[in-house]
Amino acid sequence: MAIRKKSNKNPPVLSHEFIVQNHADIVSCVAMVFLLGLMFEITAKAAVIFVTLQYNVTIPATEEQSAGTISLYHYGIKDLATVFFYMLVAIIIHAIIQEYVLDKINRRMHFSKTKHSKFNESGQLSAFYLFSCVWGTSILVSENYVSDPTSLWKDYPHMLIPFQMKFFYISQLAYWFHAFPELYFQKTKKEDIPRQLVYIGLYLFHIAGAYLLNLTHLGVVLLVLHYFVEFLFHISRLFYFSDEKYQKGFSLWAGLFVFGRLLTLILSVLTVGFGLARAENQDLDFTTGNFNVLPIRISILASICVTQAFMMWKFINFQLRRWREHSSSQPQSLKKKFVPTKGKQSKKERENGVNGTVTSNGADSPRSRKEKSS
Repeated sequence: MAIRKKSNKNPPVLSHEFIVQNHADIVSCVAMVFLLGLMFEITAKAAVIFVTLQYNVTIPATEEQSAGTISLYHYGIKDLATVFFYMLVAIIIHAIIQEYVLDKINRRMHFSKTKHSKFNESGQLSAFYLFSCVWGTSILVSENYVSDPTSLWKDYPHMLIPFQMKFFYISQLAYWFHAFPELYFQKTKKEDIPRQLVYIGLYLFHIAGAYLLNLTHLGVVLLVLHYFVEFLFHISRLFYFSDEKYQKGFSLWAGLFVFGRLLTLILSVLTVGFGLARAENQDLDFTTGNFNVLPIRISILASICVTQAFMMWKFINFQLRRWREHSSSQPQSLKKKFVPTKGKQSKKERENGVNGTVTSNGADSPRSRKEKSS
């Protein structure tokens, strides 16, 4: 993200600079239209589609649950409207964090242009990853996915999901969709756009795939695992920008990154390759949301394996580049430490030099005085 320079001049209305400087206010006004629509009976039915979660199903509670009925949700085409509204909310929150937190730190630290853009990126992503990790972990604990790993594939398809899980997936899709307009709002450099488009597309592909294929249980586990490792990387980079001595976080991140990739593959193969492969119902059925057939299982495992291999390849290249930079900086530091500087003489040479200058200025040496006396 490039540095946004604030100027006292008011740009023309609806110009490029006007939209960039006031995009948070414009988006807030659009979001307020949907909220105001809830107040009137004529527009309430349309506004509810954008603001609240759709496809609610009420079923009788089991004996273990105290409530008489519980509300579960499934997905549908109306979820696109809900994702759009919360995408607007994500843009507003992004602008608040940028203006009231990151910009103040940037003005105090006086970063260079490169560090400024990387600091903004890490600041935004670390806040999102931390929030998503806490939220996802609470879902895993409340739904007993941690204590019972077989729940990742048991009773598939997971067509009906609780409110918190559906809202989690809607929020995840909304956040990563909001990253597309942020490329324009933050004036991202052209050379950085392809890299960001790749990882935004990978996030949307896997999150939407888990949501649409009813693999929501496995998706939450893998997202929490991945987000924790990424949070550690970005928080380490923030500490590194504040003081370059803080590099231990990168070493911890490197170990957890490899462990996270390995654990992702193990959980994916265990769930899709063994759990779903042994299920009784393996017929494709769109009405019940059952996608447990061999071609789809192979496609899921292939996409996960290719993504993990791509991430490991990027990780190895990153580590090799760091090691080369570190090894190339060591010989230079050794030369500066041990090679004497030009014009610096030893003590003996300085003494001879002093004697030579005295003799040349007319003061006779002991040998010359002896020759004169003879």
